[in-house]
Amino acid sequence: MLRGRIADGILRSVTHPSLGLPPRSLHAGFPDGASRLRAERSRLAARALEIAVHADPTFRDRYDHAGLRELLGDAEVFIDRLALCVAGNDSHWLKTFADQTATVYRRRGVPMDDMVQVMEGVRSGARAVLSEAETLPADAAIDEAIKVFRWYRRLAGDARKRNPILAALYKGG
Repeated sequence: MLRGRIADGILRSVTHPSLGLPPRSLHAGFPDGASRLRAERSRLAARALEIAVHADPTFRDRYDHAGLRELLGDAEVFIDRLALCVAGNDSHWLKTFADQTATVYRRRGVPMDDMVQVMEGVRSGARAVLSEAETLPADAAIDEAIKVFRWYRRLAGDARKRNPILAALYKGG
């Protein structure tokens, strides 16, 4: 089997159609747990956002009703991706999706710390639906997504509060 080296030095099999290898399997993990996640998607997303708002009291100050509705819809999509990770026992889908959506959150003005809180809420909500064995791939996938959001947090400067005078100077007025 062909092997490829990824950035962190761990060897994994390369799954690329042009190399003649099979695509990632959605039956290698826990497909039943994934179907339970999909069935409870709306309830779990609402619970995840509720946990995120409860963990940070300033959450409601940063987002109006429309912003919270957008985050609720985003949480549903993250739960769909988490279901793929649980079904295939592979964190690829959630990690890749977090990497692809981080720039969208930047454009919308959503701090990456808030997305980390939402992902922690997804973790707490998913534990109510998944068995103990099924939480292992879910936790691994959520940890990978959080790692991506924290990396983008570092790049975008979310780690420190901006100086209002410098922000006004950069804006130009």
